[in-house]
Amino acid sequence: MIENDQLCERVILVGVCANENDDTEKSLDELKELAETAGALTVGRIIQNREMIHPGTYVGKGKMDEIKEMLWELDATGIICDDELSPAQLGNLQDILDTKVMDRTLIILDIFAARASTNEGKIQVELAQLKYRQSRLIGLGQSMSRLGGGIGTRGPGEKKLEMDRRLIKGRIAQLSRELKDVKRHREVTREQRSRNQIPVIAIVGYTNAGKSTLLNKLTGAEILAEDKLFATLDPTTRSLELPSGQEILLTDTVGFIRKLPHHLIEAFRSTLEEAKYADLILHVVDVANEQVDEQMAIVYETLMNLDVTDKPVITAFNKQDKMGTVPVLRDFKADATVRISAKSGEGLDDLQTVIEKILREQKIAIERLYPYAEAGKIQLIRKYGELLEEDYREDGIFVRGYVPAAIYGKVSGIQE
Repeated sequence: MIENDQLCERVILVGVCANENDDTEKSLDELKELAETAGALTVGRIIQNREMIHPGTYVGKGKMDEIKEMLWELDATGIICDDELSPAQLGNLQDILDTKVMDRTLIILDIFAARASTNEGKIQVELAQLKYRQSRLIGLGQSMSRLGGGIGTRGPGEKKLEMDRRLIKGRIAQLSRELKDVKRHREVTREQRSRNQIPVIAIVGYTNAGKSTLLNKLTGAEILAEDKLFATLDPTTRSLELPSGQEILLTDTVGFIRKLPHHLIEAFRSTLEEAKYADLILHVVDVANEQVDEQMAIVYETLMNLDVTDKPVITAFNKQDKMGTVPVLRDFKADATVRISAKSGEGLDDLQTVIEKILREQKIAIERLYPYAEAGKIQLIRKYGELLEEDYREDGIFVRGYVPAAIYGKVSGIQE
């Protein structure tokens, strides 16, 4: 058996800075990480400062010549542009540079395709890929554009292109139907959780912030957690019993990133909406990352795009174990902050205490003496609320605690 070594693509990163507030250098740093995650080696980078992205070729003619020279000098096999390219920009760049041209969206889709493991994840990724490719189908170049009249000019090019379009359109329709079924199933699951009155906490954050590691540490979920971008894609929900005895559900969501492709937001909307229907948002922040402030802003921007604006937020400043001198970080948008290390377990007790406190603020205080004949109601408080005191007396059971508004009537005697 002959084994062929996999070709390692050597790429040049290309970015355009159209605004003095754009941090294109840091964006290319992140693009380099994405390229490495996808299996490519970055051998160079180039940034052009201009008033706007060139509508036809992404960069101007002068930079195009510079890229040509770099491709030859560095023996590069392709370029990756830091923005999503239009079909015209993609085609023009390929024609002029005569090399493989990729953009940020294509790289992220490639990583997602490699990481998706569940049926839902695979459907979502394939749907995003097909929508991306649908608008970028091209014919056979000059041979198609210069067809004339007469016999022999109706070549297979146009037919092949239309067949591809029809096949992709049909596949998109099929995947959309399958995704609707998955969404309905997810909605049924949410309704079941709502009826059970168990609080749901959505763990959100920038990719590689430590969300999966935190979920594993708190619940023993044993899901994949690596120091990579988008190590896990598929949402995982696990139950956790807080120190007070209250049960909650923790849901891990896909990591956010700057310039998250809109194809992915559409395809993963049902997954990302776990945050929309949660009772509390747990925002995990990587304090060891130099771009921590920008990453926090991107997370809040993504949440706003998903209409998640009215939920209480706890920000967990993670990876304290990596910090020598701990920087002073604040999150003025959060209802509470806590410093943790999901890897070592530092601060996790404080985190659970803060979660209890925030959830308690959403409940109604109850203080009542129950006859022994109504002892079953105490079990409701224990299961769905927070039982602070339970004292067995001669004339009944004295209880003090907090319960959700939905069951307050059942346990208070107001509604029987």
